Amino acid sequence: MGHLRGLAEEMKESTNAIRKELNNLSEAGYLEKEAVQNRISYKANTKHPLFAVLQKIVFQHLGLDALVVMILERMGEVKKIVVIGDYAEGNDSGTIEVVVVGDALNTKYIEQLAIKIEEQINRNVQFLITQEYKGNGLVIYEALEKEKV
Repeated sequence: MGHLRGLAEEMKESTNAIRKELNNLSEAGYLEKEAVQNRISYKANTKHPLFAVLQKIVFQHLGLDALVVMILERMGEVKKIVVIGDYAEGNDSGTIEVVVVGDALNTKYIEQLAIKIEEQINRNVQFLITQEYKGNGLVIYEALEKEKV
């Protein structure tokens, strides 16, 4: 999610150039516009038919797809994986902060996992293991709730 001025500053482009691209992406259905107070916020349209494909491309570029697979393989019963910090805000700072939510997670494995992931995606990875997380961030995995019978 972002707004015109913030995106222009972040990308070091003029507001007019950013406005034009945001309008094009909105008209094509890739972005949703939302008026918040006296400014317009833009966010990805998760209902767009190509959203999953584009998300996968971005995750592969950042190495997040490998991160998710490695966590899910051996961490135990993972409920949610959330990227926080710079990456959640769209800034490639070189450090990915990841919250792993679940019960009875294999915390010893996480030390080895961080090293493997860092080698594979060429970025520093910091993990926070918890049983519950209600903060903000980019949810990159969420387990489906099991039906109660």
